[in-house]
Amino acid sequence: MSQAISVRALAAESLAGIALSGHSLREVADRALPRLADPRDRALLTALLHEGARWWPRFDAALDRLLAKPIRRNEPAVHALLVTALVQLEVLQMPGYAAVAATVEAVRELRRPRLAGMANAVLRRWLREREALLAELDATPATRHAHPAWLASALAHDWPGRADEIMAAANHEPPLMLRVNRRRTDRDALATTLREAGQDIQPHDWLADGLVLPHSTDVTRLPGFAAGHFAVQDGAAQVPADLLDLADGQRVLDACAAPGGKACHALERADVTLLAVESESRRAPRIRQNLDRLGLAAEVVVGDAGDTAAWWDGRPFDRVMIDAPCSATGVIRRRPDVRLHRRAADIPALVAQQRRILAACWDTLATGGTLLYVTCSLLRAENEGVVGAFLGERTDATVVPFTLPVGQAAAIGWQILPGDGDLDGMYYALLRKTG
Repeated sequence: MSQAISVRALAAESLAGIALSGHSLREVADRALPRLADPRDRALLTALLHEGARWWPRFDAALDRLLAKPIRRNEPAVHALLVTALVQLEVLQMPGYAAVAATVEAVRELRRPRLAGMANAVLRRWLREREALLAELDATPATRHAHPAWLASALAHDWPGRADEIMAAANHEPPLMLRVNRRRTDRDALATTLREAGQDIQPHDWLADGLVLPHSTDVTRLPGFAAGHFAVQDGAAQVPADLLDLADGQRVLDACAAPGGKACHALERADVTLLAVESESRRAPRIRQNLDRLGLAAEVVVGDAGDTAAWWDGRPFDRVMIDAPCSATGVIRRRPDVRLHRRAADIPALVAQQRRILAACWDTLATGGTLLYVTCSLLRAENEGVVGAFLGERTDATVVPFTLPVGQAAAIGWQILPGDGDLDGMYYALLRKTG
């Protein structure tokens, strides 16, 4: 039994856990990858998991057309294996005979030999009827772009005329973006070091600390990682440090702080006293790990950002940043499993939580201070809907206008859509406390 077939069987079991049992791609990959020693096998598994999650809504629907009876409930691993086979054929562009043969063998490895003939027949039918089946899938925006139907509909409502463009952008592999830790090096020096190590790296056009690699790589192996010379952070997430207008001596609150990228960037920019609040105890250690590697210091508290009595000492903050819990619909290209786990029914609860956190954290802000409300959502209800409702209830808040080189003005604030400037989708609203 070859290791390559083992990769496919492992991918099928792992993808079934992501798509059908609600497990996160990151957690599943962290468990599965150490089981493979060969870097090529690890690369194939990574591709199958990411592209399998990304294209699941499309090829899951294709299997409903190819199978006489659904098997996703009774045979989840085999169903996921067939999805990965279609991914190999249509996304990874592997030869048909090889993908079919390897998939049939993987069915046997999954101890389902009685289903081997069915898998062979399904995939050969796909190859015979491919053009007609693809046309049928392409006829509907949800299956054309592999988005859940509720999200395709919501994007069409919120972004009329642009939903196809937004969903298409979410299906392209994003570049790998680094943020230079200016406390330990500068961008030109780091770029030179990485180029000497064979990396095709370029400075970002307008983000002062940004460097761009065209493809993902194991950043832990890059020179300077262990020494804390850089962190991985999409350019859209590097914007807040500019908008906050940080200066030495300020007190800064980073609410909803994990994994700590924006907090670390603030500390790299100025000598501020920063409090990072994170509600999930399992995620808080990642903040501390990032601070330690980058040589930065902050107070990290596990607590509900909306329950300020539990963690605030009463001294006002000059700057408050709320990276609010949200639908994550703006980062689907980077986190493809979001499209499998998020539901329309989640949005009202998220909006209620966002409004509660915004109102509570506003009370910790000093008069004359600014609060930056951020989400990685594309849905207006979570963005200008939340901020607009807040402004309607307060007399001491004004909007601070700004523009960015990419994106577009929202009714309140600014929205970057996926692919704008090759960045993730993100929303920002900057508010000043007037009295």
